[in-house]
Parts: sequence; structure tokens; C-alpha cells
Amino acid sequence: MQVTETSSEGLKREFKVVVARSDIERLMAEKLHQLSQRVRLPGFRPGKVPVKLLKQQYGRSVMSEVVEEQVNAAARQAIADHALRPALQPRVEVTRFEEGTDLECNVAIEVLPDVTIGDFTDIALERLVASVSDERVDDALQRLASQQKTFQPLAEPRPAATGDAVLIDFVGKVDGVAFEGGSATGHQLVLGSGSFIPGFEDQLVGAGAGEARDVRVTFPADYGNKDLAGKDALFEVTLTEVREAPVVAIDDELAKRLGLDDLEALKEAIRQQLKQEYASYTRRKLKRGLLDRLAERYDFPVPPGMVDVEFEQIWRQVVEAEGGQAAPAQPQEGAEGGADAAAGAVAAPATDPAADPADAARREEYRRIAERRVRLGLLLAEVGRANNIEVQAEEVTRAMLEQARRFPGQERKVIDYFQKNPDAMAQLRAPIYEEKVVDFIVELAQVTERDVSPEELTRDAEEDENEILPQAPAEKAEE
Repeated sequence: MQVTETSSEGLKREFKVVVARSDIERLMAEKLHQLSQRVRLPGFRPGKVPVKLLKQQYGRSVMSEVVEEQVNAAARQAIADHALRPALQPRVEVTRFEEGTDLECNVAIEVLPDVTIGDFTDIALERLVASVSDERVDDALQRLASQQKTFQPLAEPRPAATGDAVLIDFVGKVDGVAFEGGSATGHQLVLGSGSFIPGFEDQLVGAGAGEARDVRVTFPADYGNKDLAGKDALFEVTLTEVREAPVVAIDDELAKRLGLDDLEALKEAIRQQLKQEYASYTRRKLKRGLLDRLAERYDFPVPPGMVDVEFEQIWRQVVEAEGGQAAPAQPQEGAEGGADAAAGAVAAPATDPAADPADAARREEYRRIAERRVRLGLLLAEVGRANNIEVQAEEVTRAMLEQARRFPGQERKVIDYFQKNPDAMAQLRAPIYEEKVVDFIVELAQVTERDVSPEELTRDAEEDENEILPQAPAEKAEE
């Protein structure tokens, strides 16, 4: 096998590989001989099938196997001979091959960049810390109590008020024509919950049992159903019953209903839960700050193929999110469905990003994010490699068991899935590795604490959840 480098530009390497005809024929003969020892054909004893006959029947498949093996061997040899660290699987293209000729192919390899880590001790970070006040615990208690309330028929008839639940039958129409999904019978709606289209619930306040009302609303311009988006609609609503929920007392009985000894135990449990939540936000903010500092400091080239893979993953998520339908209202007691059109939880507009006039600019922005993710992932992987940071088997096992506990009754299936799928196990290992590397850098950095309010701590929480890292940076870099 002859391997010749034909191009070396940036992180891209290309090689021309030639496998001599004699080598192909020798390997072909060896495989046919091996096949003759185990194949059974009518009229021939085992091991006595003529090679010529085997070649007639199996020659094409055996030749394909030989070519595939040689192509893979060519890629491995190119990597070994030039001490390359491939970022992705090499791309191999057979350029010339016919039976009786040499095999020629091109091997294209993207390699990992050389990353100079540098010193992290001059990185300044801020750790935001919020305390759990008694007022926060009381607020959480109030919300918890409200979740325990159950709606009951009114003791004395009265008009519906905000906070009441009403049972309604309704038919929705646009331009006088009923539309699919716009009708329901016996649907329970809590007034003021924001479950339906803005303005719908307000028009039922003050209505009594047995009363019929015409509710006029306009579907949001970005409503998930494009046939209804931006259109005026009339809902013919009949309110069949008004229900109220007695105030749930915050006392020892509430605590016992929730499995705790008394109210003080419930308060302490809430306090600890809030502390854990705040600690999670603190960690997230600190990590985001670190990633921002690293992104400002490091600007080495990254393999275009890795950026392409990361961009496609991001873009697919964008398309799925923007192409989603509005979340339907969840039918409750007595509901027969059909509340989807009136539901107020409107998703992003169902548009095709490819048709967006600003498509090119948006793609460029997401590609920039993809490049940042890949660069940070490679950097963290290099920091971990250089400092011998490893993930222990017991750590992965704990992560696997945590995943299994999320599926009661199917724990064994979940465990079997991970144990039989190396890629799935790698996805468990990657975030553990990432957190270890982050901890390592934070220990070296200059970290100062600042007390903040819970509002400041949790601000931009959704943005912080979208960590600016690929899903498995360490695994990609180490493969």
C-alpha cells in the first residue's frame, strides 16, 4: 500500500492511496480459501468446493469486503504515518478500481488543532449567592397550598369570579364556520389561569350557571395553526357550572398530607429545596461566566466538519421549535377534547426557517454559536487530557442509575440499554467529564462572591440553561 500526502491546508489533510493489484488478488484468494473451508454447496464435501465456483457465486461480495478493508486500512495508515489526531471519521473516496487493476482512493482527514492551554490563575470570576428568606419560604408554601386545592360545586349560586373553575361547552367559528379542534363539551377552565387565548377567560367572569355568552377573540399572529393565526373568532359558550376551591389551610395537616410530620418540617424541606435550586443557579452562572472568559481568550482554528455537525444539530432544534404546534389545553374532568384552538399556551410561529427573509443572517449567527461550542469543547477536552482528569467507572454507574430511576418499573431495560450501547454510555460520561474540567479551572481562577437577590440570581435562567458547549465535547475530542 502506497500512501502519499497530496494536500495540507489548515486542519485539512488529503492523501492519495494506491493498493497494488497483486495485493488485492492475494487478499481475495485468501478470503475465498477461508470461505471454502466453511461453505456448503450441493454435490461437494466441506472444504472441497472449487475456488472458481466460489468466485462465481461470492466473488462480488468478497471483493467488496476486501476493498472496504483496504480503504479503512489506508485511512489508519495515513493517520499513523503522520501522527494525526482526527477530529472526525476520515472521508474516503474510491477514485479508480476495476477487477485486475490497482485500487486508488483519496482520504480526506480533518485534524484536531494544537491548543496551548496557558495560565488560568488570572481569570476573574464572580460567584453570585442568594439566601433563602422566610418570605421566600412562605411564598413557596402559598403556591404549594394552592396546588392542593380541589374545585367543588358552589354551596350557593353566584356569578363566576377570577380563580373559579367553570364547566363550559363551546363551539368556535371563524367567518361563521366552525373550525376543527374548536369545540368541546364539559371542559373545566380555571378563570385567570391564562390557559386559553388572551381575552377568552375575562369574558366569562360574571357569568352564571346556565348562561350562554358569545366570546370574541383574535388568534395571535404567531399562533401555531397558520389557518387561524391572526384571525377573529367567535366562540359560542354555554357555562354549565361554577366551581370554587376552598382555601387550603397551611398547617400540620397540609404537611401530613404531603408526607411530613408537621408544618415546621414542611418549611424546612422547602427551605432546603430552595437552597438546592439557588445553588444550581449559582453554579450555572459561574460556569457561564467562565465559558465567556475562555471564549474571549481563545481563538484557535476549529475543524470545519465539527462545526458543520454542531450547526446542523442546533439548526434542527430551531426548525423543530419554530415548526411546532400550539400546546393544547389539558382537558380536565368531564372534558371531551376540542379545547386546542382556544388554548392560550401559544408556541413559536409555525414557519419554515428556510423561507425566512433573514435566513442567511440567522444561519450565520447559529454557525457562530456552533463554532464557539466546538472551540470551548476542544479546549476543555485538552485541559482535561493535559491534567489527567478522568471519569471513574462508579461515577458513570451512578449517572446510569439516576437515569434508570426516572423510569419506574423499567429500570432494568434502561440499564441494559446503556450497557449495550457505548455511545449512550459516552453521553453519560461526557457531562461528568465536563463538570470536572470546569471545577479544575475554577479552582485556579480568582473567584469572588457577591450576595444578590433571588431575582438577580435567576435572571436569564433560560439563556444560561443553553450551555455554550457541544453535547459531548470531551468524547468528541478524545475519539
